[in-house]
Amino acid sequence: MSINATFLGQLIFFAILIWFSWKFIWPPLMNAIEERQKRIAEGLAASERSKKALQESEAEAQAMLREARAKASEILEQAHQRARQIVEQAREEALAEAARQRAAAEAELEQAVHRARERLRQELAELVVLGAGRVLGREIDPMRHRELLAQLAGEFRA
Repeated sequence: MSINATFLGQLIFFAILIWFSWKFIWPPLMNAIEERQKRIAEGLAASERSKKALQESEAEAQAMLREARAKASEILEQAHQRARQIVEQAREEALAEAARQRAAAEAELEQAVHRARERLRQELAELVVLGAGRVLGREIDPMRHRELLAQLAGEFRA
């Protein structure tokens, strides 16, 4: 055997190996590679979708947080406003109560002054009758001259 026959045998065996690889080994290998590329691409796409979903969730969480803060601020403002209303209402009620008590005190004072004046008039009428009785030299009976005393009291009131 010569080198040429070996070379030719190796060449034929190599051609059969290439054909066999091309026919039976290469397609499943390419399918596996393509399937892996698809899985990698799907994984990257899923990663991108997850990243976008995370960003959207973060934005939504920030919006909800801002909304919650705004609502809390609004509730606080309403509470402050209600507190001011309660304080104002209590102040108005206190002023009204003070005015009512002052009016009651003034009415009571006026009644006391009126009673004191009436008592003074009675005492004055008694003194006038007593003085007139001494001036006239005889005693004037207050029971018998009740009409006269009432008339005198009326004149003092005017």
